[in-house]
Amino acid sequence: MSRPTDPVPRERPDWKEAAADFVAARMELLALEAKDAGRIAARKGLAAGIAAFCAVFIWLLVVAGLIGWISAVSGMVWYGVTLLAALTHLIIAGIAVLVLRRPAEASAFPLTRNELAKDREWLRTLKDRPKH
Repeated sequence: MSRPTDPVPRERPDWKEAAADFVAARMELLALEAKDAGRIAARKGLAAGIAAFCAVFIWLLVVAGLIGWISAVSGMVWYGVTLLAALTHLIIAGIAVLVLRRPAEASAFPLTRNELAKDREWLRTLKDRPKH
């Protein structure tokens, strides 16, 4: 007795093409999340720049106070004006430092992590499935 042949040939999916599509989709997702991470890093960089600028500006105000320029313009004693200006900029620098210390809004690459977890589960089900 001979075995009946399958009248309709089965079309096998090209695994290389599927793998390439899979990698391309993951790379696109990674690029999107890297863009978001870049925005967060730019915001933190800006806050660090503001803090550094304020620190330098405090030093400049101290020098200006020593030579009496603010005192001559405002009519107040020179050290009072200098201390008020330094305090103002110290508060601005403190706010910038607080912004820098605040944790990120979301964990890095949440969509990619979620997709990789799904992929691991999918591979686990393939591995556990009995072969015929």
